[in-house]
Amino acid sequence: MTGMEREKLPVLLSIRGEQYFDDIDPDATELMTDGTLEVTEDGLVLSYEESELTGMEGTTTTFEVCGPRVTLTRSGAVNSQMVFEEGRQHTSLYETPFGELSVDIQTGRLRHNLTERGGIMEIQYSIAVEHTVTGRNCFKIRVKRK
Repeated sequence: MTGMEREKLPVLLSIRGEQYFDDIDPDATELMTDGTLEVTEDGLVLSYEESELTGMEGTTTTFEVCGPRVTLTRSGAVNSQMVFEEGRQHTSLYETPFGELSVDIQTGRLRHNLTERGGIMEIQYSIAVEHTVTGRNCFKIRVKRK
């Protein structure tokens, strides 16, 4: 597809996130939002605007799905990048108003069946901030073509 602008397909995203801390019931959030799906040479890119519901208004979130690796990038009011790869740990820097933190992401499970028609992606991972585990997270994203 050289020289052609890739098509951004309109999609409806249903994003369910769960955070587990110790033995407390999971803190679950569910978000329905409009986004775009773009098929690339390496995989696909999901993108949506965060809202005041997520506390990250003015931020664009992008999931880049490339084979067994998914990269989550947030840009705008919040800037961060996280890389998920099953069975691997990736360290990234997280920008905060108070400076940069190092964040280790250990991905336990990464599954998706996404195509240009949509699908589901599920990622289970634990986060360590400055090498201290802060919790386990899981999110499921359903993508529906509009």
